[in-house]
Amino acid sequence: MKKLIYKYFFLYILILSSAFALDFKVASYNIENLFDLNYDGTEYNEFIPNKTNWNQETLDIKIKNISKAINDLDADILAIQEIESIKALELLLSNLKQYKYYTFIKNQKSAVGVAVISKYEITNTQAIDIDTKNNYSRPILEADIKIDNKNLKIFVNHWRSKSASESSRIPYAKALYNRLIALPKNTNYILLGDFNSNYDEFETFKYDKKLNDTHGITAINDILKTSIKGHFITKHNILNYQELVHYNLWLELPFYERYSYKFKGSPNTPDSIIIPQRLLHNNSDITYIDDSFGVFKPEYLYKKGHIQRWQMDKKGFHKKQGYSDHLPIFAYFSTSYTTKKPKQKLDLNKISTLYNMESLASPITLPNVVVLYKTAHSAIIKQENERAIFIYNSAKELEVGQIYDLTIDKISSFNGQKQISGILAHIQNGNNKEYKKLFIDGTKVDLTDFKIQNEIITNLKGEYIKKDLHYGDKKIRVYSKNKDILPPQNAKILIKSAHLSIYNNIPQLVIYSKNDYEIIK
Repeated sequence: MKKLIYKYFFLYILILSSAFALDFKVASYNIENLFDLNYDGTEYNEFIPNKTNWNQETLDIKIKNISKAINDLDADILAIQEIESIKALELLLSNLKQYKYYTFIKNQKSAVGVAVISKYEITNTQAIDIDTKNNYSRPILEADIKIDNKNLKIFVNHWRSKSASESSRIPYAKALYNRLIALPKNTNYILLGDFNSNYDEFETFKYDKKLNDTHGITAINDILKTSIKGHFITKHNILNYQELVHYNLWLELPFYERYSYKFKGSPNTPDSIIIPQRLLHNNSDITYIDDSFGVFKPEYLYKKGHIQRWQMDKKGFHKKQGYSDHLPIFAYFSTSYTTKKPKQKLDLNKISTLYNMESLASPITLPNVVVLYKTAHSAIIKQENERAIFIYNSAKELEVGQIYDLTIDKISSFNGQKQISGILAHIQNGNNKEYKKLFIDGTKVDLTDFKIQNEIITNLKGEYIKKDLHYGDKKIRVYSKNKDILPPQNAKILIKSAHLSIYNNIPQLVIYSKNDYEIIK
């Protein structure tokens, strides 16, 4: 009888704790150089007090603008990068009364440091020093925070910039990972900040001779283990690993939404929130709330494709407007003990499912795919009433108009374009003589809609001017690897069969042959 009473009492406590679980918001924001007005000798030239116009008026405007963004972001815990001093932090906090707890660290030889501001008690902090020959390396801030009587560690990062090669960021990742593996296994922690590394760095840097001085090894992917052997750690496979691996929350978003910074107009993800297996486990006392990751980008921070950064002229004078060159990122977590609802099982027989995956744990078969277009070794396939997808360099034996069951073992993304990059087997199931009916009429769709990427576009008329097809009041880039097959300048053309591709989040029509269009009068 006593055992039964204890059992029901335990269930009651579990239900009660679940009912009062606390959800909280964690965010990271590189605020782009908030300096005080004390001269320390480590300032960037533009922020030496009164040398240009970095003065009280300019500082007040910068603080007012950043305060607005932070207030509107409304995070419970915020990691901050690029702030000069504890004095600068306290000036900022004078406009942020809700944050009663804060901490700051900095290498005294460096211009800027990192901070945490929190609505919950910060119980302890320490610095993780970086073993590097660079005297200006920035330490990683480790902060312990008490939330709903549960402990959470926050590791705030600001790694070396990409003015240096990848070997300059490796020591940061090693110092951090060595600290993580020394923690008790039941430690709740979040890694966040400005890593100066894309979430897919192992793919984006490998052809850059300046950056890739590590034989393809990356700090954020290989050392922190957000990928294993070129495959991302995902929500679907992370609990299968015995070693300590991590999930980068950028994978929660569609590719075209993955950016917090733009370099020469191209989207980048230097800022990340990264979590371990434990925060995705059903019965952990702190868990990540599924699909809650996002980028904070109200119109005053991001307008018409441009981040509204703090503005200066070429001489280093401040224009006294703007915010930061980074956008804040955020995610929600909960102190619930309860088991999460099981995730809806993915239908691995549909092409559309591949757009929600980063890698394949094992081969899958796509039945009844129709080959819409073919080059020597690549192709575009589609299932009826489904999406199309590009096969890269693995389609030599396929033929246009034929129907196949394809067994694939590898998918990837190349600058935003989802593609199949490995075929194990194909079985022919017949042919579709009317395969061109599966093309998309370009006059009836929005070509900027990322949900129709990899389709074959037809029946689109326009004028080819300076690399773009102008149609109606719109335009889209036209690309071909072979420049000789592009239309003449100012030619009026009809697109018969062009591949709607994505490159760096920008849609483009890819032409593989002069037969893909015709010149019209």
